[in-house]
Amino acid sequence: MVRTLGRKLSWPRSFSFRKMFDGRNSGHSSFSSRGDGMHTPEHELAVHGMDAAPSTRRGKQSRRSDIEVMKERFAKLLLGEDMSGGGDGVTSALALSNAITKLADSMFGEQMKLQPMYPETKEIWRKEMDWLLSVVDHIVQFVPSKQMGKNGQFTEIMVTKQRDDLLTNIPALRKLDSVLLETLDNFKDQKEFWYVPRDIEDADHNGDWRRDENWWLPVVKVPTDGLSEESRRWLQNQKDSVAQVLKAATAINAHVLSEMHIPENYIDSLPKNGKTSLGDFLYKSITEECFDPDYFVSFLDLSTEHKVLDLKNRIEASMVIWKRKMCQKEKDGKSQWGSTVSLEKRELFEVRAETILVMLKQQFPGIPQSSLEVSKIKNNKDIGQAILESYSRVLESLASKIMSRIEHVLEADRLVQRQLMGEVETRSESEAESEYEETEKVVAAETPNSRKLSDFIGWRLSSDTKKHSSMSDIEFFHKVEQEKEKPMMKSPRALPKKFSYLAKLENMRSPSDRH
Repeated sequence: MVRTLGRKLSWPRSFSFRKMFDGRNSGHSSFSSRGDGMHTPEHELAVHGMDAAPSTRRGKQSRRSDIEVMKERFAKLLLGEDMSGGGDGVTSALALSNAITKLADSMFGEQMKLQPMYPETKEIWRKEMDWLLSVVDHIVQFVPSKQMGKNGQFTEIMVTKQRDDLLTNIPALRKLDSVLLETLDNFKDQKEFWYVPRDIEDADHNGDWRRDENWWLPVVKVPTDGLSEESRRWLQNQKDSVAQVLKAATAINAHVLSEMHIPENYIDSLPKNGKTSLGDFLYKSITEECFDPDYFVSFLDLSTEHKVLDLKNRIEASMVIWKRKMCQKEKDGKSQWGSTVSLEKRELFEVRAETILVMLKQQFPGIPQSSLEVSKIKNNKDIGQAILESYSRVLESLASKIMSRIEHVLEADRLVQRQLMGEVETRSESEAESEYEETEKVVAAETPNSRKLSDFIGWRLSSDTKKHSSMSDIEFFHKVEQEKEKPMMKSPRALPKKFSYLAKLENMRSPSDRH
């Protein structure tokens, strides 16, 4: 029977069981999926060591490259970014934090334009973030539970569960991530504004147009009549949506940082009291009876990023000093504040300082990390907190950049609107002047032989008066001034004749003499 079967089946010369079971063709089968033993053309090609389609080869190469990239990523994490393997690398928490930060920088960068991400870039971002976030699935905690035995009785046991902070915040951060990417995708079909390279725009405007701190960004251009009202409302809605994302990401990041342990090396670098850290002026302003945070922030000089960061460092350092002194008081039972500062005032000062920090973060969302935050991140050993902090931080940065780019478009629109309003006002003034001149010409044409009031009264103008009347008002004014400057000298003959009182009486006539 074996010989008969061997005679009936004619195998190709190039056939080889090695090729059939080769790992390169492991995805193919020599029989169809229907199980009827029939060979399809695709399967025949697979038997002869040929790929069924180029797409299958590309898919396998892509999977192989993904595996290699994943191996490289996790090798760096395990080595702590020390490729020599000498053990001088950073902690796993800091390595994960740096990996997320570098990935975000390579994917988004400065986000110079409001445009969708390239499909390849978006795929890489989501794929590699899934790799890095897969670590949190194995960060668990033990919680009590009950298990029913074979005899029907319940037994208390400990089961594993994902940590509460990760279980709550990781899905929220993924949702915020999706909202930001969808916001960028919404700008795919917009045609209301466009971008011009900075060097071309500077050449057209002699290099002095919109020279500001964002000199490396392209220039936003809008139509000559500005954005339409619908586009303006749509941009504002997008900005409001991103503002909510920014607010949520900032809140998560601030909460995670507050939960991190303060390193000892940072505490050793602090001064002895909060007044020294803040300075006399800031300390006096915060500890006054009447304190207005809005007025306090508006009164400060926050013109540069360095000044804002310096203020943030001072306030955070003073808060750490105050909290440590209160903890020392609880341990030793002795007040480190002196007899003049009570517990209630200390809490009030701390609330004021926290309020100022929140206002600074809201007013300057793109501010760099403070000394305390950098120290916490570098010395943190909790991997879950490191992932939450870095993920929320990169989303906060991306949201801030998108809001800034939307604001640039709205600012360009406002600039065009102001120019249009200025042109309308100038045109209105010129039209009013031309209408006034035309009215005067019409009135003068309708009354060519008009007579003056002096003609009806019967005044006779002298030659000097006529000459003055022919002059303009300015010429007449200058002539009068010149005459005033001449010395007022008259001859004796021109002086009026003086009469005595008796002479005046003699010259007077009686009423009878008049008639």
